[in-house]
Amino acid sequence: MTSNDALQIPATMRAAVLRDHDKGLEIETLRTPRPKAGEVLIEVAACGLCHSDLHVIGGAIAFPLPAVLGHEVTGTVVELGPGNEHTGLKVGDRVAGGFLMPCGQCGACAAGRDELCGPFFELNRLQGVLYDGTTRLETPDGEAVHMYSMGGLAEYAVVPSTSVAVAPDSIDLVPAAILGCAAMTGYGAVRRGADLRFGETVAVVATGGVGTNIVQIAAAFGASQVIAIDVSDDKLAPMLGYGATAVVNSVTQDAREEVFRLTGGKGVDVAFEALGIPATWKTALDVLADGGRMVPIGLGAGVQTAEVEINRTVRRSQSIIGSYGARTRQDLPAVVDLAARGIINYQDVVSRRFPLEEAGAGYAALKNRQVQGRAVVDMSL
Repeated sequence: MTSNDALQIPATMRAAVLRDHDKGLEIETLRTPRPKAGEVLIEVAACGLCHSDLHVIGGAIAFPLPAVLGHEVTGTVVELGPGNEHTGLKVGDRVAGGFLMPCGQCGACAAGRDELCGPFFELNRLQGVLYDGTTRLETPDGEAVHMYSMGGLAEYAVVPSTSVAVAPDSIDLVPAAILGCAAMTGYGAVRRGADLRFGETVAVVATGGVGTNIVQIAAAFGASQVIAIDVSDDKLAPMLGYGATAVVNSVTQDAREEVFRLTGGKGVDVAFEALGIPATWKTALDVLADGGRMVPIGLGAGVQTAEVEINRTVRRSQSIIGSYGARTRQDLPAVVDLAARGIINYQDVVSRRFPLEEAGAGYAALKNRQVQGRAVVDMSL
């Protein structure tokens, strides 16, 4: 590619825009965004469909409208903004974008805690803008359109350079869209939240896209047992192939009894909760060993609460350690490497692909529990 490629970027693009919670996503023409300092523009190859988007579409998580959602993407860098001299990025790079986009300059980022980046939460998650306080998206008439992360449900997306990782040619970009959220969140839960050690025992409650990746990554980190728990036999069926040592259907079996039986009466050292509802919190706490860690990852709809048995938690020295995403700058390249080496099977986790025009249908399928693993919007369809 030449330095003149930026001139070939079209003036407008298609995007799935949310204006009304009742109407859902609608395809519109927007101006193609352009990167500012410390940002890159990617031509999107694919964007994953995630439950947290679903919460925004339904209005359970407040977010300014109109907005373009979509926060796990892959694509090709087509333009660099200023200030990228030391990033190593160049036009033509194939990249995965992480949903948690650290500013790189706040106190949390300086401490290496990307997942606690203040401007990400204060500006992007609350106001739908990037770190100069403005969005990169607008209609042809100049109306501002807010961005949920990078606004990946569009043909082009602006992504801060801090939150992209170069993907080798061996990576299949379309299913690799899940690396920036489902896989990175799973990696962060195992590596950062649980600090999982070789030989420890694990339960994973809820085996959707994130849960499936936790199963894989926990196995890769050397867990001696990985017990997958869900309410759907269809979702549990593939788990043994991803590294689970046992599966438990919590509708037809008593999850606590079965996990304690499988672990010789002890329970698991780490229980991951990957859905964000009171029932799965209860299950994760119920299967925990004395001294164990419960690591919740799933985001609830709105202000959700879950009960915790106080005396059991205190007397049994159990911990609850929330885990949101990962440390993007360190962990996203590690996730891409695990995928490139075949340690994370990202291709098979993606069970359904939708064209951009059918993004709304994809989220409806996700809401109706008709997606096994993860679905993606494939821009080539």
